[in-house]
Amino acid sequence: MDLKIAVLAGDGIGPEIMEQGVAVCSAVAEKFGHKVSYKEALCGAHAIDEVGDPFPEDTFQTCMEADAVLFASVGDPKFDNNPSAKVRPEQGLLAMRKKLGLYANIRPVETFECLIHKSPLKDEMVRGADFICIRELTGGMYFGKKQEPTINADGVEEALDTNYYTRPEVERILRVGYQYARQRRKHLTVVDKANVLASSRLWRKVAQEIMTEYPDVETDFMYVDNAAMRMIQDPRFFDVMVTENTFGDILTDEGSVITGSMGLLPSASTGEHTPVFEPIHGSWPQGKGLNIANPLAQILSVAMLYEYFDLKAEGQLIREAVNASLDANVRTPEIQVEGGEKYGTKEVGQWIVDYIKNK
Repeated sequence: MDLKIAVLAGDGIGPEIMEQGVAVCSAVAEKFGHKVSYKEALCGAHAIDEVGDPFPEDTFQTCMEADAVLFASVGDPKFDNNPSAKVRPEQGLLAMRKKLGLYANIRPVETFECLIHKSPLKDEMVRGADFICIRELTGGMYFGKKQEPTINADGVEEALDTNYYTRPEVERILRVGYQYARQRRKHLTVVDKANVLASSRLWRKVAQEIMTEYPDVETDFMYVDNAAMRMIQDPRFFDVMVTENTFGDILTDEGSVITGSMGLLPSASTGEHTPVFEPIHGSWPQGKGLNIANPLAQILSVAMLYEYFDLKAEGQLIREAVNASLDANVRTPEIQVEGGEKYGTKEVGQWIVDYIKNK
């Protein structure tokens, strides 16, 4: 297979982990006889510094012309600490999702047996946890009508974010959830806040109608606050969870902590145009250039990329290599066992590349 991949390394540790992701992608392509070409493009704070736009038109065109996008991270403290900044790196991420029509974010949450001890939860609670969070990605409060802080007629400062959804937006993401549930343990949990929010009542109404089309899937409904608690009390309850944008943003980060490190989990964003594959973590600017960032989530994003194109053996080999590196204690500092040898971002990536080549 020939694949054209747009490479958006972004900010902070992004370029370092992306280097390892691309190296693994190339090693797998060579192993299986695929031809992969890469084209780099600007995004995030780096793009703002260069051209004043966190997702420039040239980057958008590069993404549209590619078969897939491999993305790392955006974000920089100089914007985080400036509430009056007109342009922010994260706006580029939102623009990419909107322009590419990436309405479905798929985040698997699974535990690694050799890292159970790193989870903040008790072993008996977290062992065997394996579920997928499907988050609606282009609607809701992040994209609804906004009003920046301003002084109203009464002299009081106010701001506004609108949590707006339409039936078609809800229907299409629910169907994605059911498709994944059918491929797994046939259990779908719809997360909303229908007792308070009108937008959530639309979600529940549509879900109750659609569920009749999927009689083979057990459907249950859960308020978001209850879901947040249940994820900590009994994460093994969940199989596939589907929810709106803001709830999904929070719950998926909560889910990632269950594994013991945010540096272990990849994600995919799919929809109308080119799919994007990325780690769930941020740019971690404090770790930039120190060769300590965990590249495994970026590398596992490459596995999801191959699997998206139904290249399952390729994806499985990457997962096997990652598991082998963990079992061999070839790990970056935050997940290394006490007294274990020190490995950096480059060393972990190279070990996995060598494993793939020698397999």
